[in-house]
Amino acid sequence: MAGLAPEGSQFDARQFDNRMSELLSTDGQDFFTSYDEVYDSFDAMGLLENLLRGIYAYGFEKPSAIQQRGIVPFCKGLDVIQQAQSGTGKTATFCSGVLQQLDYDVIQCQALVLAPTRELAQQIEKVMRALGDYLGVKVHACVGGTSVREDQRILQSGVHVVVGTPGRVFDMLRRQSLRPDYIKMFVLDEADEMLSRGFKDQIYDIFQLLPSKIQVGVFSATMPPEALEITRKFMNKPVRILVKRDELTLEGIKQFHVNVDKEEWKLETLCDLYETLAITQSVIFVNTRRKVDWLTDKMRSRDHTVSATHGDMDQNTRDIIMREFRSGSSRVLITTDLLARGIDVQQVSLVINYDLPTQPENYLHRIGRSGRFGRKGVAINFVTKDDERMLFDIQKFYNVVIEELPSNVADLL
Repeated sequence: MAGLAPEGSQFDARQFDNRMSELLSTDGQDFFTSYDEVYDSFDAMGLLENLLRGIYAYGFEKPSAIQQRGIVPFCKGLDVIQQAQSGTGKTATFCSGVLQQLDYDVIQCQALVLAPTRELAQQIEKVMRALGDYLGVKVHACVGGTSVREDQRILQSGVHVVVGTPGRVFDMLRRQSLRPDYIKMFVLDEADEMLSRGFKDQIYDIFQLLPSKIQVGVFSATMPPEALEITRKFMNKPVRILVKRDELTLEGIKQFHVNVDKEEWKLETLCDLYETLAITQSVIFVNTRRKVDWLTDKMRSRDHTVSATHGDMDQNTRDIIMREFRSGSSRVLITTDLLARGIDVQQVSLVINYDLPTQPENYLHRIGRSGRFGRKGVAINFVTKDDERMLFDIQKFYNVVIEELPSNVADLL
């Protein structure tokens, strides 16, 4: 498998890097400043006493690499572009930066955070609330699939921070239920994903309605050139905090592949692994919503307990299923990429890619969910003949070797 790229290999590292350096060199040198100050402890960052209490109560002890570099420049009010892999604490980085700068006596929306999916928006809302617990922060998640009326009622009663998906947030701004006058911080989370979902125009529309003097933070696991383009229009001399792609390691996560020659053989392979799966909490990724339903039926008809979520389900159902999974009453979750970034389940230590992702970048978002913050985890990739090229691309993109699954898989968990 190693050695030469198979014919027609999709991911062209050289092209990617060339576009990046082109973007950064034209006038990039004047545009970005990089920020290299590192703080080894949360205590050293000059944060509010009650914010520190929230950070420690949440269970953080020592800041992760992105937190060591990223919290302080955001707190200073600088525009920032921060890139780091999923599961390294980006959310807590910008939540801390926002919480540090709010004026708690003014119950007006002062920070707007946009995320690509409802799950992720709700996840961010939870973190923001938890970290700001001792500050008395009021946070509201504005997402589709919930009552517009209820949203309007909560916004009217006053909040400090709105976290939401672009569609609903734009709707609230347009109806003037969300007043932009006091908004001084604007955060785009998972910017790469926002662009690939086609939210670009909506983000521009929202930005047009915000005050002109505003601090902007862009956070992303991968920074495709388009994401950097967008920053030019919005940002003022941003500081760039970058974990380079070849440092986007998936440390602590053991990765394996299983050769299943044909698609039809995947099911047997999964059922053979089921006992191992159920020891721990695991997530199984497939590429389509229909396949989520299909695989769930197949597993259940063999008396295996599994939960499933995908984007066609209404929000309520998804919430209930995620709650069951988080509480551990169901141990195996079958889902699609759409929900990969909203799953912040501390205990997930096994991820199975029943289907390989269609983009190498998404591999990180899926398996970066296991072994978070340096916990160990295992990822198992099912590879058919047709997938060999993709497996090659993934190994090249992340600079990893994905070995064949040994027989003693239970010992690895």
